[in-house]
Formats: sequence, C-alpha cells, structure tokens
Amino acid sequence: MSRSKKSRKPGAAGAPEVIVTRNRSESDVEGRLRKRDKKRKGLKSGSRHSEASQKQQGNGGQARDPRLGSKKKIPLIIEPKQKPTKQQRRLSAEQELEMLEQDAQLMVLLDRLESGEKLGGGLQKYVDEKLDRIEVLMKQLGLFEEEQPEEEAPEPAVSKKSNNDDDLLSQFEDMDLSDFKE
Repeated sequence: MSRSKKSRKPGAAGAPEVIVTRNRSESDVEGRLRKRDKKRKGLKSGSRHSEASQKQQGNGGQARDPRLGSKKKIPLIIEPKQKPTKQQRRLSAEQELEMLEQDAQLMVLLDRLESGEKLGGGLQKYVDEKLDRIEVLMKQLGLFEEEQPEEEAPEPAVSKKSNNDDDLLSQFEDMDLSDFKE
C-alpha cells in the first residue's frame, strides 16, 4: 500500500502543494523485523517455573512444585557435641600412624636420604614434618623409646642388683623423696 505525504519546500509559499508518494513496503518489512527482534530480547516471562517443570519431566515425570524447599529435618534442640573418648582418640592416632608408615612418597624420600642423596628444601621440609608427626604419635601411643647415647647416659643411683630384702629396704630409706616433687 502506498502512502502519500505532503512536502513543504522552503521558498515555495505560493507554489501549489506537491504530493510525494513513496512505496514503503521494503522499509516497512525491515522495520517490522527490527521490532520483532527487539521484542525477543531476554528470557521468556515465567522462565524459572517452566524450566523447572521441563527438567522434572525428564527426571521421572514427577510434578514437584519448585517453590517447596528442602525436606531435611531440622533439630529443634541442639545437643552439644561430645568429645571423642580416650579410646577413640587412640584409635584415630593408630590409624594416622599406620597411614604415615605406609606413605609411599615418604618411604622413597627416606631411601634417597639413606643412600646419601640430598633433597631439596621443600622435600626435606616434608620429610621432617612427617617424621616429627610420627614421633608425636608414637609418644602419644607409648611406643616411642628415646635413644640415649651410651657414653652420656648417667648411671642410676640404685644400680646394684640386690636379692636381699634388707638391701632393698636400706635403698628405699636412703632415697631422697624431694627429687620426685615438682
């Protein structure tokens, strides 16, 4: 459909009005396409509800309301957490010690150290940390035996083997009990 538009030319005050007709079919079509593209920007309205229903149909066909929350029960009374017992701590220490003793990387690094190879700073730090942890766990479990050099080890005050009850009694009476006080 054609459209007629009046045009005004400057300086043509007394000139008869000229009617210009233009065929707008091509420009109209382009304008409509641009308008349609503008309308289609963004997401569809209500997309969060429709997406949830599409996902659930694929999951098993159950119609679940997306507004409903979790069904996890919430405790109304909060009970204080119990500390692990001595036996549980001992078991966990034993398990950790077992894991450290079976650590393949640590064993390889210790073998390299024994063969005289020097490790880098990071690897040496790793080995030291693991060995210190093993020592702490062994002390905790009562498995650690302190290595004392034979030369520096002081002899105990009571070094005599005595089978006689009188000797034992005299040793007990001679002992200084202030050594045991802290």
